Amino acid sequence: MKLVEPILTSQAEIQTIRRDLHAHPELCYEEHRTAEIVAERLTAWGIPVVRGLGVTGVVGIIKNGNSSRAIGLRADMDALPMQELNGFAHASTHAGKMHACGHDGHTAMLLGAAHYLSQHRNFDGTVYLIFQPAEEGGGGAKRMIEDGLFERFPMDAVYGMHNWPGIAEGNFGVVAGPMMASSNEFRVTVHGKGAHAAQPHRGIDPVMVAVQIAQAWQTIISREKNPLETAVLSITQIHAGSATNIIPDDAELVGTVRTFSTGVLDLIERRMREMAEGIAAGFGATVEFGFKRNYPPLVNHPEQTAFAIEAMRAVVGAARVDTDVEPTMGAEDFAFMLQAKPGCYVFIGNGEGEHRAGGHGLGPCQLHNASYDFNDNLLPIGASYWVRLVEMSLPVA
Repeated sequence: MKLVEPILTSQAEIQTIRRDLHAHPELCYEEHRTAEIVAERLTAWGIPVVRGLGVTGVVGIIKNGNSSRAIGLRADMDALPMQELNGFAHASTHAGKMHACGHDGHTAMLLGAAHYLSQHRNFDGTVYLIFQPAEEGGGGAKRMIEDGLFERFPMDAVYGMHNWPGIAEGNFGVVAGPMMASSNEFRVTVHGKGAHAAQPHRGIDPVMVAVQIAQAWQTIISREKNPLETAVLSITQIHAGSATNIIPDDAELVGTVRTFSTGVLDLIERRMREMAEGIAAGFGATVEFGFKRNYPPLVNHPEQTAFAIEAMRAVVGAARVDTDVEPTMGAEDFAFMLQAKPGCYVFIGNGEGEHRAGGHGLGPCQLHNASYDFNDNLLPIGASYWVRLVEMSLPVA
């Protein structure tokens, strides 16, 4: 590896920040303490700060030279609403809140890079440091964009990074094109006619209608979608009834749809509605169809991906950069930024869990589980990637 030496020297300081953030997690749009720490650090390093985009978002601005070129680097700040089970000293001090996805580490890595860039400035142009709130379901990226992120801070490209299980510690993974799926949810209510369970002919059974709809929907994936396209339609909840001898008035189906393509998503949503309404009508029932599109697919731009690959290779070597990493059906709201600007999102491997003891949950590397903890060994690696990306994107003439 060719890590930036001053970043290695300051690793203990950045680790202290990371563990403090871990001990004080804040949920989406509540990241007031986190934003304050970020703003204070950037200001102390002579970096101008703008606050309040996306409610609690922070943007730091580092300018050098005369070039009009600019790039954005994004880190998310929010935690998850879950109880931490770890027993180490920096475990969450807030019941029911936990940094179980490593956003504390993402924030710390970008701060580490900011500190170095503020001191050395071996680039010509502008770097926008984007500390984003509310990635975990709150659409903070979209909110910052709506608040004028790209108008107030014009940039040529934007980049993001996330720690990832299943990739060796300090290795990177990326792929051009779709890398993460869209996130969508549905809530469909079948309205029938309640009756005594011993006299079903007097009612319209919404439970049986819901069962027929659930089965029919699976044929959208297996028989209507192009088999070369990837999609998931998962019914995760069915709610109906309150007693064993009563046919209820209503039944509800709830779940998620994930795709890598907006066209495929359009097909699935349309056919779900048509099937639900048609099947219900055939039984004399009606349907209330709700479908919510949360995050779009995350699609990396080819040119910026190729550039990011070169920056990663400059830090860890070509052998440690997987340029055809398997896409995931998980979702990420950085997708909104990539819809608005060219850019690239990469995975940095967090290893196999040797950095923390296990003993409960899915282990310290698996995201969104109660025993997770960010691998601090990644701090200088991720920060060095950010620095090399800046210096290669905005070279001094």
